[in-house]
Amino acid sequence: SIVKLLNAFSFFFFFFFYCSLQKLTFQLMLAVGTAVIGSLQFGYNTGVINAPQKIIESFYNETWFDRNGEPIPPSSLTSLWSISVAIFSVGGIFGSFSVGLFVNRFGRRNSMLFANVLAFISAALMGFSKAAASWEMLIMGRLVVGLYSGLSTGFVPLYVGEVAPTALRGALGTLHQLGIVIGILVAQVFGLDVIMGNASAWPWLLSFTFFPALIQCILLPFCPKSPRYLLINCNEEDKAKAALKKLRGTSDVSADMQEMKEESRQMMKEKKVTIVELFRSPLYRQPLIIAVILQLSQQLSGINAVFYYSTSIFEKAGVEQPVYATIGAGVINTAFTVVSLFLVERAGRRSLHLVGLLGMAVSAILMTIALALLNQLLWMSYVSIIAIFAFVAFFEIGPGPIPWFIVAELFGQGPRPSAFAVAGFSNWTANFIVGMCFQYVEAVCGPYVFIIFTVLLVGFFIFTYFKVPETKGRTFDEISAGFAQRNVEKSLPEELNALGADSQL
Repeated sequence: SIVKLLNAFSFFFFFFFYCSLQKLTFQLMLAVGTAVIGSLQFGYNTGVINAPQKIIESFYNETWFDRNGEPIPPSSLTSLWSISVAIFSVGGIFGSFSVGLFVNRFGRRNSMLFANVLAFISAALMGFSKAAASWEMLIMGRLVVGLYSGLSTGFVPLYVGEVAPTALRGALGTLHQLGIVIGILVAQVFGLDVIMGNASAWPWLLSFTFFPALIQCILLPFCPKSPRYLLINCNEEDKAKAALKKLRGTSDVSADMQEMKEESRQMMKEKKVTIVELFRSPLYRQPLIIAVILQLSQQLSGINAVFYYSTSIFEKAGVEQPVYATIGAGVINTAFTVVSLFLVERAGRRSLHLVGLLGMAVSAILMTIALALLNQLLWMSYVSIIAIFAFVAFFEIGPGPIPWFIVAELFGQGPRPSAFAVAGFSNWTANFIVGMCFQYVEAVCGPYVFIIFTVLLVGFFIFTYFKVPETKGRTFDEISAGFAQRNVEKSLPEELNALGADSQL
């Protein structure tokens, strides 16, 4: 398992080698690499609760017995565990909705720096929960780290999208998802019984989030601020140019400056866009709907049902060592994120998302058949493992990485923070629903639970095919202009009909 973890980290080196051919500078590498520590934290805290489930449930039972003199009822234990899993998403909902408040006041880089205070608090709460014999502290720690992760899911793709050159925006944007999946994989490996997934070390497992936060706090002051934020939001042209020179590794940044100035001129025609105005304006309606639906396609695909409860799913599939099968899924998760990284600037965002959704739907059907026939055909346990691995692989080809960074591409500088807040809120709300309800729905539906996700995946495929534009190789201004043109074309027939009605009068 440790070898697999090292192999996963080696993907980063392949990525940097690939990007070196695209003239990736040290400052850009430092900025993006430091930012995606927040993504890694999100992934780690998504996956860390899975492997030690039975040990933590035993802790809940012992604490309950010490307080009440009787074992915890099974229904109460199920509810407590579901809350422990889903409260992370509640924090994420509030965190994601607060993104705009931070980035507009403190900037992108400083917002990431301040958010680490929440990571330190959550590490302390979860780390000392066993010593305090308090499952309430553990749940509160999950809430706080969810708040931190919700902020990070807005801060990281926003910052990366604004510091990346157009030619590398898709590849660098995929790093957010790569950070998430490596975080999940690290959590799965650290959760092994021989490392920290045991009765004595599980508080260390949950509080490990302290160390990446500390590293990010040390590195962030050495990273440049977003040049787009400096020029467009702060009107500090000299600082923006200096930041660009560091990021691009050249003194000639005239093309980037011209593109940002053009976007700034477009922004001057409209005031800063709030969340309420984002919903009210017809200009932003279509990109907002696309952003929200793509976020829902990520969470309602069923992927978090697999990662929250993968160990128990593998147990029901008859796997003798379910923890190792879960780690195998984590390795597949990481590997195919890298595949997406290499393909996103070639195949395009829309094409990869369509392939991913369709592949997940087929895998979900295969998974359902395998789990339903498990008692009749023992070899179906192998089919279920293959189906889960395929499900995860197709997720990372499209629905995993693309919804995060495409939000930055769909909106200009003015509405972008508010759009990230709304998109993140949608993502985390769906995450909460799946995390809270999956165990109960599975109890009712049994092996047919993934049919629900199949129907949703087909619906998302149809929406993407007809409504989502390709953003590969286009500047932010070109993408915004494309939506504006669509609105004009849509409104023109309505205006002509109105004129015709008036002439008849």
